[in-house]
Amino acid sequence: FSSCHKSYNASYPPSSALRTEKARELKAALGKQQSLFKKPVEKSQKTTEASFRATHFLIKNKKAFSDGEVIKEAMMIIAKTVFKDEKNGTDVISTLSNVQLGASTTVRRVMAMSENLTEQLEQDVATCKWFSIQCDESVDCSSSAQLMVFIRMVFDDFSTKEELLTLLPLQTTTRGVDIYNTVKSFLVEKIPLEKLVSMTTDGAPAMIGRHAGFIAHCKGDTDFPTFLHYHCIIHQQVICSKVTGFEHVMTPVVKIINSIRSKAKQHRIFKVLLEELSAEYGDLLLHTEIRWLSRGRVLQRFFFTFV
Repeated sequence: FSSCHKSYNASYPPSSALRTEKARELKAALGKQQSLFKKPVEKSQKTTEASFRATHFLIKNKKAFSDGEVIKEAMMIIAKTVFKDEKNGTDVISTLSNVQLGASTTVRRVMAMSENLTEQLEQDVATCKWFSIQCDESVDCSSSAQLMVFIRMVFDDFSTKEELLTLLPLQTTTRGVDIYNTVKSFLVEKIPLEKLVSMTTDGAPAMIGRHAGFIAHCKGDTDFPTFLHYHCIIHQQVICSKVTGFEHVMTPVVKIINSIRSKAKQHRIFKVLLEELSAEYGDLLLHTEIRWLSRGRVLQRFFFTFV
């Protein structure tokens, strides 16, 4: 400072009003210079946040990544129509045009959010006091066996959090030892096993077999602590639903629904009638005995359609 501003002390003596005024002027000039860089940075941050929020909306509604371009095009049409005569309309339109919603950008946003969620989950697992897991094996549409692992965590303040921990593919067979090896290799690498207090599974032999089941393998492994095992309550609920005595309700409802939907002409006329009556729903749901949860949905739709 002394070498670059030798005359500063002479021109502006220390503790003088002149020096105070000069310092105020320099500070104001510095603030103006910084604002020139600050505004573009803030605008860039807002457009990036908007891109992330739009991407989250897309994936939450199970839309294709390329649909982001359609959303942006519609957004630009609306902006040019609404803001073209406004005072700051040009700035608004310019800002919206900088929101990146291309397919490749959307993919990167999804990957970034996925990594962030994984980090949050790993942090929760590391800080929780205890946790329990639930395993459910199912076969997808490509005949590949997938094992879903859910985790419920309890923290020091007695709050709880439940998340989908992972989805593990079972490459070949789905025996108890296969499930055990797959789950253990994941848990040992990612999860502190000493915090495990319970496991919940369904009643499949591969899960609860006395000697070769998944739970038997886990309890026989010294790396696992002593834990409780529970049977998934959904299957008990299915059994209970069989004896609730709903036949006097379901039988006439199913007959009416099948009568309407079995003939194409009647079905078309019925949908037109509902549209003319401004009904809450535009059609009836078919009931399937296999998926017992559909019973409530069928009755609810039937009730609100005719009441």
